[in-house]
Amino acid sequence: MSDNVRSLGNLATQKPALKKLSAIKPTVEIQGVCHFFGQGELRKQVLFENTLTLNAGEIVIMTGPSGSGKTTLLTLIGALRTLQMGSLRVLGQEYRNLGPTELIRVRQQIGFIFQAHNLFGSLTALQNVRMALELHRQPTSAMNHKAEEMLTKLGLENRIRHKPYQLSGGQRQRVAIARALVNRPKLILADEPTAALDKQSGRDVVNLLQEFAQSEQSTILMVTHDNRILDVADRIVNMVDGRIISNVVVGETMEKCNFLRNCSLFSEFTPATLTDVADKMSRAAFSPGSEIVRQGEEGDKFYVIRSGHVEVLITADGTTTQVATLKPGDIFGEAALLTGAPRNATVKALDEVEVYSLEKMDFQAVIQASSTFMEQLRKVLFQRQ
Repeated sequence: MSDNVRSLGNLATQKPALKKLSAIKPTVEIQGVCHFFGQGELRKQVLFENTLTLNAGEIVIMTGPSGSGKTTLLTLIGALRTLQMGSLRVLGQEYRNLGPTELIRVRQQIGFIFQAHNLFGSLTALQNVRMALELHRQPTSAMNHKAEEMLTKLGLENRIRHKPYQLSGGQRQRVAIARALVNRPKLILADEPTAALDKQSGRDVVNLLQEFAQSEQSTILMVTHDNRILDVADRIVNMVDGRIISNVVVGETMEKCNFLRNCSLFSEFTPATLTDVADKMSRAAFSPGSEIVRQGEEGDKFYVIRSGHVEVLITADGTTTQVATLKPGDIFGEAALLTGAPRNATVKALDEVEVYSLEKMDFQAVIQASSTFMEQLRKVLFQRQ
């Protein structure tokens, strides 16, 4: 598949590039969504007070055990089920109290990709893709052109007239993807799109989706158990027992982990432990001259410099002396958290500075959980004497 797939970059019309997480309204806004199956004594709650926002251009992967409610939430977002409780706004349309006709209209604006390709066996690849266009009542010649163009972009120009039984599994999945993308929807919902594919075909599929998301500023929500493709995600949402229990910004979490891993204090931590620590860290910005910590105050946070530079100042006998300059990746603030003594120095921003910080309680929990951390911390403190 890799050699045949064409770039999707020229699918976008010429228009100014949009930045991710810009001022555009979110593609999907979920607030307090619950859902139940069954009636009466057999009624069972399967979703519990879920809240989630998806922005334009994002690829969000939803993970979690089988039966945790992932597909149920996906089908609610796709207007394939009726919203029972909470608020669900998709592409500016609030789902609450929508009737069947209105739900159909919403579904026509969404691209769906499922593990089972759901192609019609009696139709050619072109006809299967064209079905998505027929919902919008376009001239047949225009629909054929768009369908052929999309199939060609997906490397299927020699299979346009073939029926599903004449195609391989990967080719059938690409036809299904072409059908989902041909209308250039602003929201694509994918349920296990790579489960039936080999490693390379699965990678090609998600690369295509990633390129489409970037070129069209479309939002992609993908339910998957395939950990081979997690790296394409902007965020990973984990659902357990009907509840979203984590919502991790992947790029930022990886950045935090890399900073921590390069600190001697955290160098022996496993990736799982580093990720747990990173998830608890928050980001803050400081303008030049701002005091980040002040000598004599109680220590409440540990810091890692994300960008910019700071100076470390010690005041004694009325004289203030600069004792160090710290750069991105350097840490400060750990001594006061370990000893309980007041801050022994002031740290000021020399330029525009961003830091990641860890609250005192979380920092101390890390210390208590790791003897290696304590050993490394003592070593660093000793070297600073």
